[in-house]
Amino acid sequence: QVQLVESGGGLVQPGGSLRLSCVASGFTFSSSTMSWFRQAPGKERKLVARIFTPGGNTYYADFLKGRFTISRDNAKNTVYLQMSELKPEDTGVYYCSVFMTMRYWGQGTQVTVSS
Repeated sequence: QVQLVESGGGLVQPGGSLRLSCVASGFTFSSSTMSWFRQAPGKERKLVARIFTPGGNTYYADFLKGRFTISRDNAKNTVYLQMSELKPEDTGVYYCSVFMTMRYWGQGTQVTVSS
């Protein structure tokens, strides 16, 4: 079965950085487009970044303004989200996701940006 396990969240001060990881299993990772979403408290879940395959082209939400980078390591079945210049409004639960006839989600990892 499809499994997505996120890690790397935590508490960070404004301006800091974090790297999220998502280890995938149960499907052919190397041929799957992977996405990161986030859900702020009381808000709807929103797409943050996506990495396509083949080719590794990427998409980022406009509100990120170049602060985040999505990448993947197909040998490790892992997708990453490098986050820098973090702001309090980046606080939320970050979810790894893949779509195959339906959308699958990980359990999420909490990111809190606060001084």
